[in-house]
Amino acid sequence: MEIVQTDYLIIGAGIVGLTFALNLKSFFPRDKIVIIDKEADIGFHASGRNSGVLHAGFYYHPDSLKAKFTRDGNLELKNYCEKKGLKINNCGKVVVAKNEEELEILYELKKRGYINGVEIYVITEKELSEIEPVAKTYKYALWSPNTSVVDPLEILSSFKKDLTNLEVEFYFNTPYIKRVGTHIIKAGKYFFEYKYLINCAGLYADKVAKDFGLGENYVLIPFKGVYLEHSEKDPFIKTNIYPVPNLKTPFLGVHFTIKVDGIIKIGPTAMLCFWRENYKGMERFNFKEFIEVLGNFIPLAIKNKLVREVAFTELKKWYKEYLKKEASKMVKYFPMDKFNRWGKSGIRAQLIDRRTFEFVNDFVIEENEESIHILNAVSPGFTASLPFTRYVIEKYLLKKWR
Repeated sequence: MEIVQTDYLIIGAGIVGLTFALNLKSFFPRDKIVIIDKEADIGFHASGRNSGVLHAGFYYHPDSLKAKFTRDGNLELKNYCEKKGLKINNCGKVVVAKNEEELEILYELKKRGYINGVEIYVITEKELSEIEPVAKTYKYALWSPNTSVVDPLEILSSFKKDLTNLEVEFYFNTPYIKRVGTHIIKAGKYFFEYKYLINCAGLYADKVAKDFGLGENYVLIPFKGVYLEHSEKDPFIKTNIYPVPNLKTPFLGVHFTIKVDGIIKIGPTAMLCFWRENYKGMERFNFKEFIEVLGNFIPLAIKNKLVREVAFTELKKWYKEYLKKEASKMVKYFPMDKFNRWGKSGIRAQLIDRRTFEFVNDFVIEENEESIHILNAVSPGFTASLPFTRYVIEKYLLKKWR
């Protein structure tokens, strides 16, 4: 088998892998960087199937990495889109409440946004009607002017072009197989020798990490997200409309998103997947993963009441009429008959802590002397990717070369 030597080897050609390479090039312009991926091109999984929402950064607890990087990531990606002439919908977002109890969470979000340095406003029903006439709320709502929507694949393709110009090498159709020894792995038809490995494998990041003796406290459970799309362009709303979320879960609830092409979608679901790439029907069925997912999920559901409640609620969202009904609670007018087609599904690689049987709600990084592993980079991982990967390099790599 052919041996490929490199300074940095990145596993995964999603948003985290690509931005990691871009930031590495800015720190170490002369070093060789190789990116491998098991698929035929970039963005086959979570990054390419992302909702495209650039989050503003007010959802996240102030002491989290998500809070630290979402605001800056939002601005960086917006500036990148404008510089490159990529599509972007700067439509903003409103978060609406249904009752007095939800107002308490609304004000908690406002507080988090203020601490995180995010532009966020509590607005009255009258002010809401001026920003988004179709939305309805109980007394007050939140207005986030900096929430935007992009085309994820367009950004990924632009990053790939940038990296190619910087002489970063891509090896597609090259799945990670195993760690052969210190500073060497087998992937596809190659052996890769490296000074440092960066694991950005998304749905399989935990598997790769365990090959390096890391990630032992975590298991990954995949959740499928699917949106119902409007059958035509009908600008009956002007902004994205979200409900007040349950802050105990990592999911944001059924909401309205306006894509860059003007099509409005509602969702997503957050349904348990029975194998890691369970996108449609029995496609990519993996019996071993099926047993593994059930074996991880059942103890979690037994131990954690919230997980059971979420699983039951999400199951109902596969019924189109239920999904539409949930969305209709946030608006005064809703053309239900026009939302009749499912969009492309995406799978969230959700990490679970074995020690507490709880969802892991923040980014997780582990390392050893030869590698870094991004174990959890779920939403808003796309938005936060540029400053987040820069932080990982500064915290975990630069210290090694000082």
